[in-house]
Amino acid sequence: MTFWIGCAVWAYKGWLGGLYPRQTKPQDFLRTYSRRLTAVEGNATFYTIPAEKTLAQWRNSTPEGFRFCPKLFRDVTHQGALHPQRTLALEVIDRLRVLGDRLGPVMIQLPPSYGPDQLGDLELLLQALPSDSAVAVEVRHPNWFIQPAADQLNQLLQRHQAGRVLLDTQPIYSGSDNPQQLSERPKPRLPLQPVITAPFTIIRYISHPDLHRNQSDMARWATQISAWLTQGQDVYLFVHCPQEAQSPAMVEAFHQALVSADAPIPPLPWHLQQEEQLSFF
Repeated sequence: MTFWIGCAVWAYKGWLGGLYPRQTKPQDFLRTYSRRLTAVEGNATFYTIPAEKTLAQWRNSTPEGFRFCPKLFRDVTHQGALHPQRTLALEVIDRLRVLGDRLGPVMIQLPPSYGPDQLGDLELLLQALPSDSAVAVEVRHPNWFIQPAADQLNQLLQRHQAGRVLLDTQPIYSGSDNPQQLSERPKPRLPLQPVITAPFTIIRYISHPDLHRNQSDMARWATQISAWLTQGQDVYLFVHCPQEAQSPAMVEAFHQALVSADAPIPPLPWHLQQEEQLSFF
């Protein structure tokens, strides 16, 4: 596989009767999710370092080919400078290796306070990480999107074969309404720079709850993703909606946009299961 698609979480009861059969028990959410979608963000690892037993359970609950893209622990990324936390970062990444071949790139999500003046600190952290660990950096300080900082960041990531997380929040800021008004952690309004800095990329698409408001953005992305896949890039696509109950429907819509763009992607496992059920009856 060179293309993975999923949501930001798997433990969401609001998906019962949709993504999950209505009788699915919470302890079976991950097993069910991983047989319908092909990847998931690891938000849980941002708040705590999972025990090895927990990570082994995640690995054993998911099929071959499934990928977790966990976020680096916030005590590394949200306590000021990164380099002083390098020992902890190495410990976390080593712990995540328990996921085995289910482990995708680790996301280093930086806070809005971490700006281009700390570029050297970011380089020190990347230098300290194992050469065989795939990581992707997400920046949120607006000055990272202004020259010369934008090019300096891209060049740094390229030198270390680190990806750049492409956070697209444009759909939720496309009108006068505020679909994030009930969100505990609203996504920032930032420019989008679709740049590839590694053999893989991670796209985090924040959809508007109104499906029709996303169609033109999804179509544009589908053309770009199709081109990257044709060029041999690995692509991880995560679709999130401020109204979490709608995220799986947004994943389906995005997948359909990719199919319409003739992107070289496999069918959704979710769709294959639906077809098998229909053929059974």
